[in-house]
Amino acid sequence: MRSSASLKTATLAAILIAVPLAGAYAAGHHKGALDATAPTDMAGPRVKALVEQVRGVHQGIVDARQANHITPAVAERLEMRTARISQVAERIAASDHGRIPAAQYHDLLRRLDNVDQRLMVDTGSGFLMGDGADGGNYPNG
Repeated sequence: MRSSASLKTATLAAILIAVPLAGAYAAGHHKGALDATAPTDMAGPRVKALVEQVRGVHQGIVDARQANHITPAVAERLEMRTARISQVAERIAASDHGRIPAAQYHDLLRRLDNVDQRLMVDTGSGFLMGDGADGGNYPNG
C-alpha cells in the first residue's frame, strides 16, 4: 500500500510539473500572436514538444508499473528523474519568457530519452550495451 501511495505521489508531482510548462508555452504562444514584432520562430513549440515527451515517458512508467513489469521503487525512481527534467525545463522556460533555447532543449530531450531507455531496460524490452560509462542503454529492436 505504501508503494502505491509513493507512486501516486510521484505521478501527481510529474503531472503538476508538466502543467506549468504547458502554461508557459501557452503564454509564449499567446504573446507571439498579439505582438506583431515577436519573432515567428519562437521556441514555444519546444516547450510543447517537451511536455508531450514528459507525458509519454510518464505514461510508459505508469503502464509498466500497472502491468507489474517494474517495481514501485523502480517506478518512483524513474518518475523522480522525469520530474527533475521537468523542473529544469520549467525554470528555463520561466527565465526565457516561455521559451527553451535549442541547446538546452536537446539536452533535456537527451536526458528524458535516457529515462525512457532505462525504463525499457527495466521492463526487459531493451538491453545494456558497452561498459555502461555512457549509460549504455539501447532499445532492443
